[in-house]
Amino acid sequence: MTWSAQIGFPILSVITFLPLAGVLLMLLFGRGRPAVYKVISLVVTLAAFVLSIVMLVALDTKAPGMQFVENFTWIKALNIHYGMGVDGIAALLLFLTTLLGVIVILGSWNYVKDREMGFFISLLLLQVGMAGVFCATDLFLFYVFWEAMLVPMYFIIGIWGGPRRIYAAIKFFLFTLVGSLLMLVAIIVVVYYVKDNTAGGLTFNIQELSRQVYTYHLQFWAFLAFFLAFAIKVPMFPLHTWLPDAHVEAPTAGSVILAGVLLKMGGYGMLRFCLPFFPDAAVTFIPYIVVLSVIAIVYGALVSLVQKDLKKLVAYSSVSHMGFVTVGIFAAIAVANNAAGMEGAILVMFSHGLLTGALFLMVGYMYERTHTRQIADMALLARPMPIMAGFFLFFVFGSAGLPGLSGFVGEFLSLLGLFVYSHWLAAIAATGVILAAAYLLWMFQRTMFNDRGDEDVRPAAEGLRDLGVREILTLVPLVVLVIWVGVYPNTLLDFLHLPVQEILHRVTPSLQSAQAHGVAQLVDAAKGLF
Repeated sequence: MTWSAQIGFPILSVITFLPLAGVLLMLLFGRGRPAVYKVISLVVTLAAFVLSIVMLVALDTKAPGMQFVENFTWIKALNIHYGMGVDGIAALLLFLTTLLGVIVILGSWNYVKDREMGFFISLLLLQVGMAGVFCATDLFLFYVFWEAMLVPMYFIIGIWGGPRRIYAAIKFFLFTLVGSLLMLVAIIVVVYYVKDNTAGGLTFNIQELSRQVYTYHLQFWAFLAFFLAFAIKVPMFPLHTWLPDAHVEAPTAGSVILAGVLLKMGGYGMLRFCLPFFPDAAVTFIPYIVVLSVIAIVYGALVSLVQKDLKKLVAYSSVSHMGFVTVGIFAAIAVANNAAGMEGAILVMFSHGLLTGALFLMVGYMYERTHTRQIADMALLARPMPIMAGFFLFFVFGSAGLPGLSGFVGEFLSLLGLFVYSHWLAAIAATGVILAAAYLLWMFQRTMFNDRGDEDVRPAAEGLRDLGVREILTLVPLVVLVIWVGVYPNTLLDFLHLPVQEILHRVTPSLQSAQAHGVAQLVDAAKGLF
């Protein structure tokens, strides 16, 4: 039984399970006392966030492998361990998770009126699952956390969502569950292949499994199983159809977490499993995934352009922006020494969590005041709510990729990586940035400034209150980070250089082999079916 003394205590376990301790305190002392359980929720999420900052500061960006490692035997008969650890990629996403955890607690302070305690408990349980996904270094433990966070999100949508919440929750659950079951089958196959064909025996350790060499036939099908699970979560075109329904029906906190963290798990899974475990198969599928990603970028932007519902517009914009993630990841492994694309993809994940999370918060705040999400029902909102309009414009500019803000840096690097792979595909994907400016700025103009002369809209707009102190507090940290990352991206890139190089080093031999042998591997895999 070991854990790293890098800080002096098992910091990753504390970050992960502090919200669970908050749930226990709420059940003991918070029943029927809203002020108590809200304060408990805020305190435990804030403590986890502070610890995640300590973790980031203490992380050695020059050290390879996992840090803050914890390793305890859990199920001895199967050699399953309670294994925790992070590298630069996981550390940044864990930081983002804890930040948004605090923000959604504050943002939901007065949002839910029915079964409030259950709502805050669900948010805390969800954070446990999300943090665990990014920290787990044992494949079985990873899968437990992956499945565990599905349940509270199902209830958040199904109980506290909109009119079609049951439909949206079931659709979200079924899509994710199908992908998860495929991944479970692949996990079992991979683990027992290693047991039967190596001297190491049965192991679920992610680092050990990623160092094994698997037959191409196994790689081909296991890659598909893992990739489909993660592609559904991203979500990639054409597996994205659950996302708009889930976003539209989810409460504001659910939408923020969906956009800010849950979608990132798909990209993280591709980086952590699809590429290191199955490099030969990953190289085979590069052209198909890159083309689907470019389609997602343009398709998501075009569909956003015609949306009448404000929340659905932001939801489809996520499909477009997450396309830059998958295209950056797989364009990076298509050309040797193309780290810019992968680092850009990770920056897009981080920036998208900040910006789209903020946009969903803004939509929620507007809905609380106007009781509508229809763009046609809004006009002149900037007049009674100038602070709201200022924040909204800032996040619109960030999502549109304005230079100097975080959205620009990630998309630029991702497009740069794609350009090295294909000039034409990069040119097509770049139109997504132009379309993003079109649908975002047009949406802002119609909601904040458009005076249509509608006598029913103008008096209603005049009576609206501006953002309060609590709401401003949820947005200020996001503003600071968006500017900081946009102006000084090396703060984040320093965390990414080494883990990205480790991933590319694992895939490069497969790329060279594929270039030498053409499509022979794909033909062999097809023959293996028969």
